[in-house]
Amino acid sequence: MDDCLQRLIDRIDLGEDLKNLIPSQQISVLVRVRLEMQAPYISKWPQALSIQAHPLNVPTSFKQRAMLIDEIWHAAGDDASDINWYVTRTVLGGIYSTTEIYMLTDRSPDFRDTWAFLDDRVKDAFDMKKTIKEATYLAEAVGVGMGNSLQGFVNKVFQR
Repeated sequence: MDDCLQRLIDRIDLGEDLKNLIPSQQISVLVRVRLEMQAPYISKWPQALSIQAHPLNVPTSFKQRAMLIDEIWHAAGDDASDINWYVTRTVLGGIYSTTEIYMLTDRSPDFRDTWAFLDDRVKDAFDMKKTIKEATYLAEAVGVGMGNSLQGFVNKVFQR
């Protein structure tokens, strides 16, 4: 896993296949590149996951996964330092893990169904992020509107 992470970082450093992409596409490309590194070992990957999940290996596995997710987000231009840092990494960790599991059962040519699954999950995550932003803006607008209405009401009551 360390070797694959370094190979991914090297590819990120080249940057050629990322610079004209939007963040959601960058995320999909990088997750795919990393998972494609496992393709030659796919028949043995369930055993590898089992070894990673062994209680003695969990701290190292978790650290490796966290570093991978962080590298992907940094490459996509994420510079969050608030609660969003945790949210984005948790969501991407879930996307990566579910895509990895999906890949284990994918029998389509060149894992075509896995890549469609990945793209759909990334799109869902970015749509959810957009929906949350829109809901926040709506709540702020309603709050301002309610505040102005309440302030107007209070002013009228106390003018008498």
